[in-house]
Amino acid sequence: MELFRPSDFTILIVDDEPDILDVVAYNLQQEGYRVLQARTGESGLEMARRERPSLIVLDLMLPDLPGVEICRSLRAHPATARIPIVMLTARAGEVDRVSGFESGADDYVTKPFSVRELALRIRARLRSGPQAADEARAESPIRIGKLEVIPQAHRVLVEGAEVHLSLLEFKLLLHLIERRGRVQSRESLLGEVWGYSAEATSRTIDTHVKRLRDKLGPAGDYVETIRGVGYMFAASLADE
Repeated sequence: MELFRPSDFTILIVDDEPDILDVVAYNLQQEGYRVLQARTGESGLEMARRERPSLIVLDLMLPDLPGVEICRSLRAHPATARIPIVMLTARAGEVDRVSGFESGADDYVTKPFSVRELALRIRARLRSGPQAADEARAESPIRIGKLEVIPQAHRVLVEGAEVHLSLLEFKLLLHLIERRGRVQSRESLLGEVWGYSAEATSRTIDTHVKRLRDKLGPAGDYVETIRGVGYMFAASLADE
C-alpha cells in the first residue's frame, strides 16, 4: 500500500484573519503540504478554479462573500465539485453547522481550534478521498435502474445525464449501493461514511440524504427512509 505523502497534496486556506491564516499555513507547510492562501472569497474562488487544490479550508465569515455561497459555487462547477471542503468558523451553533453541510462542506471545525486536530482532519479527508476509494473498488461501472455510477472516475449519471456530487455525497451513495437492500442505521453511517468527525450528527446525515435525493432527481427515490432507523438503497425501486 502506497504511503501517504503530504508533499503530494495542495491545501488552499481561505480566511480573512491574518493570524489564523499564517498559523494554519505554517503548520501545514511543516507537515509537508503545499499551501495556498486567500484572504477574500473572490480570490479564494479564483484560486480554487485555477489551481485545483487537493482540499480547501474555508472560513464561513468572509468580508466579501459568505463561505456557504463560496461552497455552493465550488460544488456547482464540475472542475471543483469533488474537492473536499473543511469549514473553519467561529459559529458553533447547530444551525450554522447544518447550513455549512447543506452548502456542500465535508467537515466543520469551530474556532478556537487545535491546529493539530485540524491537520488530522485534513489528513483523514485526503486519505479517504476518491482516489483511495477507487483503488478499493472494481473498475467497472455500476448500473442500477436509471442510475449509473463510475467509481474510479467519481461520476454519477441519471438517465444518461451527469450529476455532480460532493465527495461526501458520492461516498454516501456508494456506501448505500454497496449495501443494497440492507437498512443502514444513522449510527453506522456516521461511523463508516463520516468516520472520526465529532461535528457530524444524525441531522447532518438527514441533510446530506435530502440533498443527495434532490440531485439524483428521478433516481432519488432509490434512497429510501426507514422510519426511526436510517436509510436503505431500495433494490425493488431500482429494478423497476
